[in-house]
This record gives sequence, structure tokens and C-alpha cells, in this order.
Amino acid sequence: MNSIASGLVLGFFLATAYGAGFHVLMGGPARRILLYVLAAWLGFTLGHFLGDLLNIELFKLGAVHLFSASLGAWIALVASRWLGKNEEG
Repeated sequence: MNSIASGLVLGFFLATAYGAGFHVLMGGPARRILLYVLAAWLGFTLGHFLGDLLNIELFKLGAVHLFSASLGAWIALVASRWLGKNEEG
């Protein structure tokens, strides 16, 4: 398996775990887990590309910029929770 494919799989699993873990920590209705997982995927992807663009080498594993990608995922998760709460009421 080449580096790009393994990085894609790693990113998919990590972002999914972040979204599911965030849902377990924060609670809420079951449909909210889909929002959190999608937000984590988007944030992880954007964080990775931003880390690549800015050449952030902190916690880099293969082709994946783990630090910036994880930071992006968590920022997206917090933002999605905040936006979801504002939408409710």
C-alpha cells in the first residue's frame, strides 16, 4: 500500500474516531453523530492541507500532518456543536 493510500485510510479512521468520541463526550441526539463525523472529516482534511501548505512538520506520520489535521478536526467539531446549538434555539 503506498503512502498516499495509507495516509487516506489513517485520516479517515482518525477523523471518524474524533467525531464519534466527541459525540460520546458531548451527548445529544443520535442524528448528531453524523454531523460530528462529517465535521471531523472536513476539518481533518482542511487541517492537513493547511499544514502541508504552511509546512508544519510537527507530528507528521508519513504523508499525514497529524498535528494540523487533528487541530482542524477539533476546531470543526467545536464549531459544529456551537452552530448546532444556535440552530436549535
